[in-house]
Amino acid sequence: MDTHKKIEKLLWGIALPGFGQLLNGKYIKGITLILLEFIVNTKAHLNLIILYSFKGQIVRSIEATDYPWLMFYPCLYMFGMWDAYKDGGHTTPYAYLPFAMGAFWGTVGIIYSADLKLFGILFGPVWLPMLFAFLGIATGIVIYKLLRKSKVKEVREGL
Repeated sequence: MDTHKKIEKLLWGIALPGFGQLLNGKYIKGITLILLEFIVNTKAHLNLIILYSFKGQIVRSIEATDYPWLMFYPCLYMFGMWDAYKDGGHTTPYAYLPFAMGAFWGTVGIIYSADLKLFGILFGPVWLPMLFAFLGIATGIVIYKLLRKSKVKEVREGL
C-alpha cells in the first residue's frame, strides 16, 4: 500500500474517530467509534465548550464542561487515530507511543484545565488539553525514535 493511502487513513482518523476504520473496511469498529464519539461529545458538551473557547469565553467553557465525560475523549480520539494508522499498514514496533503519550497528556490537560494557568493565561478545557496532547505526541515521537534506533543497533550488533 502506498504512503499516500496510509496517510489518508490517518487523516480521516484525525477528522473523526471511526472514519479511518470505515476507510480500512473495519465497519463494526468504525461505527462503534463513531457512536462512542457522539456519546462522549454529547455528554461532555464538547461542541458548546469548543464554541465558548473559540469566542474566548474560557470561564463559560469551564462551567459548561462535564469533566468525567470529557476525560474519555483524548483516549477515544487517539485510539481512533492509532487504530486507523495501524490498520492502514503501519506496523512498526513502538508506533503506538506518540498516540498513547498524546492521550495520556491530553487527559492530564483536561484534569488541570480549570485551574492551571500558563504564562498567566487560563486555557480551559479545549486549549490546554490540545497543548498537552501535542507535547505528548512530540514526547512519544522522541521515545519512539530512541527505541527504534536502539533496536536497529541491537540488530546490527547481532543481539
